[in-house]
Amino acid sequence: MDHSVSRPADTYSPIYFLASLGAGGIAVTFFMFLMFWVPHPGQPVPVFEDIAAAFATGGVAMQAAIAAALIGIAVFAFLNIKSLIWNLHSLSAFKKTDAYAKLRETNAEATLLAMPLALAMTVNAMFIVGLVFVPQLWSVVEFLFPIALIAFAAIGVLALRMIGAFLGRVLSTGGVFDVTAHNSFAQLLPAFSIAMVGVGFAAPAAMSTSATIVAVALMLSTFFGVAAILYTVIAATTAFASMLQHGTAREAGPTLMIIVPIVTVLGILFLRQSHGLHVAFDTHAQAGETMVFLARLLSIQIVFLLLGAVVMMRQGYFSDFVMGTKTSPGSYALVCPAVALSVMTHFFVNKGLVAAGAIEKFGVAYWSVTGIAIVAQIVAIALVLRLNRQHFARSAVPAIAVPAE
Repeated sequence: MDHSVSRPADTYSPIYFLASLGAGGIAVTFFMFLMFWVPHPGQPVPVFEDIAAAFATGGVAMQAAIAAALIGIAVFAFLNIKSLIWNLHSLSAFKKTDAYAKLRETNAEATLLAMPLALAMTVNAMFIVGLVFVPQLWSVVEFLFPIALIAFAAIGVLALRMIGAFLGRVLSTGGVFDVTAHNSFAQLLPAFSIAMVGVGFAAPAAMSTSATIVAVALMLSTFFGVAAILYTVIAATTAFASMLQHGTAREAGPTLMIIVPIVTVLGILFLRQSHGLHVAFDTHAQAGETMVFLARLLSIQIVFLLLGAVVMMRQGYFSDFVMGTKTSPGSYALVCPAVALSVMTHFFVNKGLVAAGAIEKFGVAYWSVTGIAIVAQIVAIALVLRLNRQHFARSAVPAIAVPAE
């Protein structure tokens, strides 16, 4: 093999777990078609039987949407698992290198949290695959919820131990955390990771009919959700101070938008909790309140998308790392905001505007706003395909390795 033509992915970074995460996220964007367009009476999410019925009785548009959704979920769930396996394999090899030992002594130790983040995403993605492709799954779903809670608990403990190792190291002795290298939102990865565990815990809260399971799911998802918010606020505030002083680390530009997926994940967590409270504990959220709540979350996302776009345009990030020849594993962080904006827009339209009676379902206004979600989804897909080719094709341009903090 000619070593001058190595793949950028051959110099491993834990940030590559975001490739798996992004693919899983895109599978979720396709599930939104089914979630909000396919009638699913009797349970909070569409299952195989609902989808089959809608396909049999629906018009051409409905059939096309269902076909697109099923193909999209299958393809990107496959990519999600393929990438996760590659990453776990590469990480175990990476752990035997000096580079790993060095990573554990720098701010970049936080990048290891991309692993539990990707694991939690895969559990979520597999649940969607089960709902969509496995007949009669809903009849045994109550047995699956405790298993899901155990899986998320294991991932949650793993994430907390990794965060503990990192924070224990940097907070117990001074001077080991490089504040000059904290000039990006890379340190928000742990917050994103525990938020993803939280939203996983919230799923049984929204779907189970057992008050005990709902209560357990509510408590665990609350803990991880609150922890994620606290971590986000502290890490973002300190990072912002460093960015004002040192400018944003050029290669870490995409991290400025990490707030966008964190907000979507926490937003879904709160919606799931609200649904669980309503069904199991007779607590009612008003449709108008939910609409404004989602509008606020969307506003936070737009602010950070604009901030990230301004900084990255100024720094020429896209022309170098996305469209150009330079490669940076951090480019995969660009997929998350596109996915997150798409999913949040679907929720805003359906659980916000339509539920509150502000617009008519499937009307002109409905498709105008849903169009934004679909454009964001297409951007995410294009990014994943482009970055996968850039990072994993054998014929990739010789890598210009840039270390990430």
